Amino acid sequence: MVLHDKGYDVLLVGRKKRDNMKLRERPYRTHRMKLVFETGVAFYAEFQMRLFFFLLFRKKDLLYANDLDTLWPNYSNHKLSGAKIIYDSHEVFCEVPELVHTPAKKKLWERIEKRIVPKLKHCITVNKSIAKWFEDRYKVKFNVVRNIGNPPQVTSVKTKQELGLPTDKKIVLIQGAGINIDRGAEETLEAMQYIENTLLLIIGGGDVIETLKVNAVWKNLKEKVMFKAKMPAEDLYHYTCNADLGITIDKNNNINYRFSLPNKVFDFINAGVPILASPLPEIKNVIDTYNIGDFISSHDPQHIAEKMNEMLHSPEYNVWKQNTLKAKQENSWALEKKVLEEVIDDATKEMKQ
Repeated sequence: MVLHDKGYDVLLVGRKKRDNMKLRERPYRTHRMKLVFETGVAFYAEFQMRLFFFLLFRKKDLLYANDLDTLWPNYSNHKLSGAKIIYDSHEVFCEVPELVHTPAKKKLWERIEKRIVPKLKHCITVNKSIAKWFEDRYKVKFNVVRNIGNPPQVTSVKTKQELGLPTDKKIVLIQGAGINIDRGAEETLEAMQYIENTLLLIIGGGDVIETLKVNAVWKNLKEKVMFKAKMPAEDLYHYTCNADLGITIDKNNNINYRFSLPNKVFDFINAGVPILASPLPEIKNVIDTYNIGDFISSHDPQHIAEKMNEMLHSPEYNVWKQNTLKAKQENSWALEKKVLEEVIDDATKEMKQ
């Protein structure tokens, strides 16, 4: 939207998956490529080549590469056409668990990153810790633009009853499109064995969802856990606002998770929901700065249950909830986008020189 608002004729290019939600209406053009492969090496090889040729035959003044898996096609077109390029890295891509456990794939992506990133002038990432990691490694400035979404504009929030949620239980919420391994979801579900009058609501997708569903049955927790599929942000907001506690307990077992600052942290803040989190540096900084939640000290399910129960019945609960108002005021997309606008302006000036 920032590029569109600055007068660019924007074309957003992505790929189409079988489980994609329908794109909401946007004021700019979109194109989803339908690929033969959806996962694995074959998918990435096909996606790279298809994106390269798609960009090659289109007029362009500015290319915006979203994460490392789009960087080579964009950079190659930048070199061939002279179009300016902005690189937006949402994570330390080479340190995601899927690559850490597959050294050959990791080495390939690292090679791409090492060859291209040091040559870039306009780079963005999602927080200070990741920016420092890139700057120390490649001696290139990375501007920080955090992923803070605007809360949906709704006239009134739906009630628990309207959403089909129990009205006589506390709601503990895990949400997101990346409910994956090592993000604490399995342990949180298991923790429900040790807590009463509470529902664990899991909304979204990820590679452990099916495992969680099986475990809920196997551990006889079907009455304590509810699953909802991915949904538009406008619909998700109603559920988030009805939560009593938001969970974000990624494990500190790789660089990418250690430096994470998930979107859901700000989703919880926007909805006025206190947060139970892992004491990872970026998340801890936000929670401590505004006093809007507490932390686990281990991923032992019984400990997680104790912390959930402690927080839900704490005399501090209303303080945490009230403090989210200040956190919401001081952490907004209106403030973050100013940095992005400056990066775009710098790239635009180079076009005119």
